[in-house]
Amino acid sequence: MTVAGVVLAGGAGSRFLGAEHKLRAQLRGRPVVAWVLETIEAAGFDQLYVVSGAEVIDDLVPPTMTVVVNPHWAQGQATSLTAAVGAVEADGHDAFVVGLGDQPLVPVSAWRAVAEAGGEIVTATFDGKRRPPVKLGRSVWAALPTSGDAGARTLMEERSELVLEIPCRGNPIDIDTVEDLRRWS
Repeated sequence: MTVAGVVLAGGAGSRFLGAEHKLRAQLRGRPVVAWVLETIEAAGFDQLYVVSGAEVIDDLVPPTMTVVVNPHWAQGQATSLTAAVGAVEADGHDAFVVGLGDQPLVPVSAWRAVAEAGGEIVTATFDGKRRPPVKLGRSVWAALPTSGDAGARTLMEERSELVLEIPCRGNPIDIDTVEDLRRWS
């Protein structure tokens, strides 16, 4: 069984009112997305993908990762998830673990724990709350939403009997606003 790692980094980041896109904003001396890319690379997946859209971040993506461009990014996060499914399916993977490009403090251990757990839908929990990363097995890909901003959350609600929760340590915060960036810098 092969498991790919996917970072969704396609959104506009419209709540972030800084001088640059939030993925490029400096957090502790590096772009926000660089923290996520380093972490997912260290997690040891069979192949790595970054889904981009509103902001071209190819210059920040290591050559070990495949950039998947989502031309429909403005229609919501689900379109980036659809683009990811297309890429991992074309490359023959059995499952993928997906996380967000604006969650720089999710540790390698969370990515690995979710990847290694059995099940078709596996989600990390932090302090009892479901947060990415989320593992999605091939059998559920067709049931994922194709539009809107819900992503895998809708699938987890509709197929709750398939969801396995994995308690993880770490901090799943999103950098959505300039205030978030200041708080965690």
